[in-house]
Amino acid sequence: MQQQTSTAFIAASWVALGAGMIGFLVGLWNANLLLNEKGYYFTVLMFGLFSVVSLQKSVRDRLENIPVTDLYYGICWFATILSVVLLIVGLWNATMLPSEKGFYAFAFLLALFGAVAVQKNTRDTLQAQRHTPPEG
Repeated sequence: MQQQTSTAFIAASWVALGAGMIGFLVGLWNANLLLNEKGYYFTVLMFGLFSVVSLQKSVRDRLENIPVTDLYYGICWFATILSVVLLIVGLWNATMLPSEKGFYAFAFLLALFGAVAVQKNTRDTLQAQRHTPPEG
């Protein structure tokens, strides 16, 4: 029997994703950085979000015995780790205040966590709806 994800956790997941992404992007918009630097951080954020959603899906597929190749599974892990490393390298070499660097790091991690949680909740909700008998 599949248990429905709570509305509170679904809402908290969307808030985490929204707060992380919007915080990161608003900080980037207002930052005193060159356009190519802003593009770098934006691309790292989008790459990170895509990679964690793909990783979450491939991990879940494997748990549910849905075939996922070892190559794709490894690429998902590599891309997720690479996105974090690229952010660390970018922030390490940036001419920002340490508080700004911390803000971007935590907004990035919050967005990644939110993306994983939203993906999980979406999949759980769809699976619960497929297994719920019709009322009446």
